[in-house]
Formats: sequence, structure tokens, C-alpha cells
Amino acid sequence: MATTFGNPIGTGAIRGQLKKLIEEHNLPPVVFHSLRHSSVTYKLKLNGGDIKAVQGDSGHSRVDMVTDVYSHIIDEDRRRNAELFEEAFYGKKNLDPKMHDETATQTVDVLDDVDAELLAKVLANPEMKALLASLAKAMK
Repeated sequence: MATTFGNPIGTGAIRGQLKKLIEEHNLPPVVFHSLRHSSVTYKLKLNGGDIKAVQGDSGHSRVDMVTDVYSHIIDEDRRRNAELFEEAFYGKKNLDPKMHDETATQTVDVLDDVDAELLAKVLANPEMKALLASLAKAMK
């Protein structure tokens, strides 16, 4: 940004305009650099922590500058990812929505001497279902 004479605008001009804007709209007092920090923080949150994209967009010369200053944002997302993984893994949740739909509508003819309820429980477990399917293929 430049003045009408082509000289760079001084920090005082930006600081003065920001102060005027804050006073007119009863906003919390911030310094201009806070806006840059907020922008980088929000971009990291929105894109799931893509550090390289934010580094290029924000103009930081080195990626480690972003990781050093904003690591608390990245750590927070990593912690949430770990929690989601734990919930899915230990809760034995199947994350493929198609598989849930298929098992809900799938019917199987069962011989009279087979406990249908027990078989349904076994087939409801994705690992057991996969094991039985591979055994059936091997027997063909």
C-alpha cells in the first residue's frame, strides 16, 4: 500500500484507522497484527491443519514459523482426531455407511439346526463376517 505520492504508508496510518474503527463500533482493542494471527488460526482450523497451505497463504517464509507459533491449534486437532479414532476403534464402529445399510437389509436362509440369533450376532461383527466370508471362499 502506498500514499498518493507513491511512498509506503506508515504504520501510524493503519494504527490510527484501526483505532477509529474500534472506537466507532465499540470493538475490543486489538493491534493490527492480531488480525493476521486470527486469520492464520482460522485457516488452520478450517483446513484441518494443512500447515504448508497456510504458510504459503500467510507469506511466512518458513513452515517451522507456522508450527512454532500455532502448534497449540494443531495439537488440539490432533488430540480430537485421536479421540475420534479411539471411539471408533474401541466402540467397534464401522465407519463405512454402505456396510451398515447392507447388513440391515440382508437376509439369510438358516437351516433348522442352526441358532439364528447366535448367527446374527456373529455376522453383526465385521471381523467375524469377513473371516466367515474368506472361509466360505476357501471352501469353494
